[in-house]
Amino acid sequence: MLYTQIQLSLPDWVHQVVDHAALFRGDEAKVALAIELARLNVEHGSGGPFGAAVFGPDDRIVAVGVNRVVPQNTSLAHAENMAYMLAQQRLQTFRLNGALASPVTLATSAQPCCQCYGATVWAGVDRLLIGARAEDVEALTEFDEGPLPADWVGELTKRNIEVVRDLHREAACAVLAAYGQRGGSKY
Repeated sequence: MLYTQIQLSLPDWVHQVVDHAALFRGDEAKVALAIELARLNVEHGSGGPFGAAVFGPDDRIVAVGVNRVVPQNTSLAHAENMAYMLAQQRLQTFRLNGALASPVTLATSAQPCCQCYGATVWAGVDRLLIGARAEDVEALTEFDEGPLPADWVGELTKRNIEVVRDLHREAACAVLAAYGQRGGSKY
């Protein structure tokens, strides 16, 4: 049988911990949520150690995502992609900053890999907030983050996407280390 439909979902616990009415003022609060999503994803055994959230200009959540690669059997189910896809479906647009006033922000627990970097270029975000760096991910887990342009931050800046790095980096690294100590890719 040829499959003609896909269905991806977040784990049930997300609905219990994410308050969609809450305000997340400031970059640190946004990244703290992404890191907490990553931590809970590891704790619940529902995916890899990555979390992300899309915020509108009002500091409210548009959508969240956690890594679901292994449980959903697709290499595309990275936290950033899950957040982008859910936000795009919620707003019924493929370009997020075309539907919302700017800035649209993605907060992520770790620097986007090469796949999520590409998605960030096209998703329609104005700001990218990052916890851990790619070198942290590779040092603390078995993940290979793939190739990025040498000046990946500059490339995003050329596309009017502001990049802010190292927000709560230690906390983000602690989640990665906990995942690595649990044996990694079994979930």
